[in-house]
Amino acid sequence: MIPRPTLADLRHCAAQFNAFRSVDTSWLRFRRVTEPAPDLGRADHRSALLTWLNSWGCRIRYPRPGEPDAYDSNVTRWWHRQSTLLPSSSISELTAAEIDALGTAYAELAALPVAAGPRGRTLGPTAATKALYALRPTAVMPWDAAIAARMYGNRDADAFVRHLTTGREWARELLREAGTGEADLPTRIGRPAVSLAKVLDEYLYLRVRAEDSELGGDLRRTVGALA
Repeated sequence: MIPRPTLADLRHCAAQFNAFRSVDTSWLRFRRVTEPAPDLGRADHRSALLTWLNSWGCRIRYPRPGEPDAYDSNVTRWWHRQSTLLPSSSISELTAAEIDALGTAYAELAALPVAAGPRGRTLGPTAATKALYALRPTAVMPWDAAIAARMYGNRDADAFVRHLTTGREWARELLREAGTGEADLPTRIGRPAVSLAKVLDEYLYLRVRAEDSELGGDLRRTVGALA
């Protein structure tokens, strides 16, 4: 298990992410397009989410002419089932029941078929957590395959519940250390464009890749491609 970050750890990670001037560009664009909040009942917001997910490496194929739009129809149905159940809390304030609700929403979302054709695919675990982060940015700490494998050895709903529980406990400890509110902490450590939940994801992202002996120049290429 990767240890809980300190404020100094978060400042160090913020400096690394901020070295890439465009790292928040696609996120801020998504936020502008979906103001005041994402509503996946709207076609333009579903399209904006897909564009943002693909800008972060999710590689969801757009439908070809004449193909059914599996992403659009299935995400719409998922939203109608789950939107009222998604908590609006920040990560440090999540209750066990809210974390369980996010675990259920995650499992359904990850299993959604989103691409037609002979190599059709589901949304999958990584894109599902990123989508939930986009919808509830103060509550959801996303992950990728490397983080999930390193932390939990799995990417099922139980692992995601553990991930959010870990994030909640880390957030509470950091807020005690900082003596400030959750909304203020990202600004204090130098990442005002994102939430504390995302700052914690960035810490994990850098820690996991720092432990990879093949990191080399890959971090610069990976982070630099996320605009």
